[in-house]
Amino acid sequence: MIARLSLLCFVTAASCQTFPKYPTRRDTNSPLSGYDFVDPLIGTRNGGHVFAGATLPFGMAKAVPDVTSDNQGGYASNGSPISGFSHMHDSGTGGASSLANFPLFVYPGCANDDIDGCVFPKTKRSVQAVDGSVSARPGYFAIDLESGIRAEITAANRTALYKFTFFGNATGNATANAPLSPLFIVDLTDLPDTRQDGSASVDANTGRMTGNGTFLPSFGTGSYTLHFCADFLQGTPIRDTGVFVNTRAGNETKSIVVGKDNNSPPVPAGTYTWFNEVENGSTITVRVGLSFKSVNQACNNAETEIPDFSFSKTLATAEDVWRDKLSVLSIDTTGFEDTSLQTIFWSGAYRAMLSPQDYTGENYLWESDEPYYDSWYCIWDSFRSIHSFITLVDPYSQTLMIRSLIDIYRHEGWLPDCRMSLCKGWTQGGSNADVVLADAYLKNITQDVDWETGYEALIKDAEDEPPVWDYEGRGGLHSWKEYGYIPADDFDPYGVGLFTRSVSRTVEYAYNDFCIAEVAKGLGKQEDYEKYVERSGNWKNLYNPDQTSDANGADTRFTGFLQPKYLNGTWGYQDPTLCSSVNSFDSCYLNSGGHETYEGSPWLYTFFAPHDMANLITTLGGPDTFVSRLDYLHESGILYVGDEQAFLTVFQYHYAGRPGKSTERVHYYIPSQFNTSTAGIPGNDDSGAMGSFVALAMMGIFPNPGQDVYFITAPFFPSVSITNRLTGKTATIKTINFDTAYKNIYIQSAKLNGEDYTKSYLTHSFFLKGGTLDLTLGDKESTAWGTGDDDVPPSGI
Repeated sequence: MIARLSLLCFVTAASCQTFPKYPTRRDTNSPLSGYDFVDPLIGTRNGGHVFAGATLPFGMAKAVPDVTSDNQGGYASNGSPISGFSHMHDSGTGGASSLANFPLFVYPGCANDDIDGCVFPKTKRSVQAVDGSVSARPGYFAIDLESGIRAEITAANRTALYKFTFFGNATGNATANAPLSPLFIVDLTDLPDTRQDGSASVDANTGRMTGNGTFLPSFGTGSYTLHFCADFLQGTPIRDTGVFVNTRAGNETKSIVVGKDNNSPPVPAGTYTWFNEVENGSTITVRVGLSFKSVNQACNNAETEIPDFSFSKTLATAEDVWRDKLSVLSIDTTGFEDTSLQTIFWSGAYRAMLSPQDYTGENYLWESDEPYYDSWYCIWDSFRSIHSFITLVDPYSQTLMIRSLIDIYRHEGWLPDCRMSLCKGWTQGGSNADVVLADAYLKNITQDVDWETGYEALIKDAEDEPPVWDYEGRGGLHSWKEYGYIPADDFDPYGVGLFTRSVSRTVEYAYNDFCIAEVAKGLGKQEDYEKYVERSGNWKNLYNPDQTSDANGADTRFTGFLQPKYLNGTWGYQDPTLCSSVNSFDSCYLNSGGHETYEGSPWLYTFFAPHDMANLITTLGGPDTFVSRLDYLHESGILYVGDEQAFLTVFQYHYAGRPGKSTERVHYYIPSQFNTSTAGIPGNDDSGAMGSFVALAMMGIFPNPGQDVYFITAPFFPSVSITNRLTGKTATIKTINFDTAYKNIYIQSAKLNGEDYTKSYLTHSFFLKGGTLDLTLGDKESTAWGTGDDDVPPSGI
């Protein structure tokens, strides 16, 4: 019989409806692989903002239910209710929410069986999830709602696929009986409520809902237009179709157009498809295609990618894609009874392959045969570990990304530092796409890459100031060239931007110039090489050797920190601890009230000379004092590893001949700050930055991005292997004396392909050519391995 249940039952006691168990991970008749240990829910609480839903590697479609608070990733494990199911998201971003356009909302029925008995505004319609009902794995997300609906989600590259199963009927504030007659709406909104205009229509015969809208980016300038095409797997007869506006709906018209209004949020509007009564346990499948170009292309994307609406086939394909993507990595877990470290590792690797997103063929801004990637959100975060990780595990995708960056330069005139939804994003510091390009160039990312044009883009960053440098290029270039630093009171009539961050911009510009010098050297441009190497030494111009520092009410006993400097050459002042975990942590963001460093303190930025560590160590008093100062940074509470600038400081002991200390730091932060809980990362994941950090660190091969250097530390597993898909070669790191209690974390000696190896770093050739690195471990820091002048990573200009 048709299911009719008291709505009050679901409002007051969700447990009166029993949901069947979710389907388990597909049995592949093979041993467990990395895929089986991924937990997409890590980082979905406490500000991690990780996208936990269904997607493919670097996929455009990212489908998940949206909660009502702390929802930058769409879903959060914070108990807030569900306001809809949307199809595109970013992952791990801070600041405002983004995307989540055109959410579906599903009602099992309407009070009094009247269309206006359903609640349409997203501020009022949200429904709680059943406690403990969420299930997630790569390519799949499922959740049970207290309204008696189960939602299962999978995805193709530009299409989301939803399977809704109806086990009962509740509509929130209603208490009367009503038929189980599902209503689906598509809301012309996005998560941050930025709709500028929109339109939608519904086909009365098929229930197909199509439309578009113009929205604003969450961390940038301009606007973007997106289109959708939502279809239903035919089976259940359609009862009615129409449109809704605000709190009312009607079937008199099948289309709606809305402009920008003065409501906050914009007035709710969209289309609906209402189905006849269904049996308890019935399913309705919804396919949503997406396109930035047109409704027709959105429909074509859906029809091409998922022609038969098969949830099981689409999910199996997504699982296979993810298994294959992760299969280049292999870890030996002999001796482990607890799988938590495997989960931390594989989940980190997974999150590092969510962004940037492949929008090739969807860019309406220009015509090009080159790939187009978006959601570079932001390169200031991602250059520090994400792209080095992708170069190791998926060099083909990294090649496409590099080609995309260069093509963005061709058509926009500048490399981006941040970009989302086809819009220019805000620049946080230097022109850090320079670092990404240099890193790729040094690591043989060459297939179909136009490096001459890439080099042209680098030189433009270094030499030409844009009229507005808030979202491209660099500001203050006249002073940079004239004085060798960005003055805190800079006079810059050549362009406009946010006149803050003079210290952090100075040291980032210095490193950007070094990266340009590396590419210049490789291309045989000796004069440019010498020029930019010289400019890369400008970090020293903001080092005040007399500056002291107090922290936590006591003298730190360290002297000499980066400080702001004025045009006339006199020193300004910023407390060296300001914008750290011990002093006004939130004071250095991207706003007019920011200070001279960005998202970090002078204490932290004083260590940022990745290319000139030998001179930095000398400047700070020599190796012993440098190590003591680095210890203080990590142990005093000043450092917050949840900001990406902290990553490199974990491994800078290598440059002082103390690689064992780097290993100590890694083993402190993992698992104390990185664990398997939903709050298992420190801060935002920032498009996978935290994920790539933990994966690289646990393999024992963290990079100095922008250079051909990987710091060797003891891996977290007896052995790890990476297979290069382009060369087919496998690089393996093996350990001797490994113990799961992690007492033997110090490298005593090493052999590279059977030969003694005393250097504390590797170059990328090891991963291109393959080979074996054998590490003998012990329980005390070695006084020999990695300590000699010729053993530390190369640095010094």
